[in-house]
Amino acid sequence: MQTLEFQLEGDYIELHQLLKATGIVDSGGAGKARVAAGEVSVDGEQELRKTRKVRAGQTVTLQDVQIVVVAG
Repeated sequence: MQTLEFQLEGDYIELHQLLKATGIVDSGGAGKARVAAGEVSVDGEQELRKTRKVRAGQTVTLQDVQIVVVAG
């Protein structure tokens, strides 16, 4: 599994924006589609809310990519 570290600027980032910012998807719309399809999990639990607020200390997984969110 590939692990990426994302430094958070501010309190949170919306889930679909995180997927775009890390380059896992090409656009925010593609990120929304992946979330809506049930392909994304946050801290090991499937997440269907596209605008879920992801905060420092959380881990997002999409297929074989894991994103660890850290405070910036």
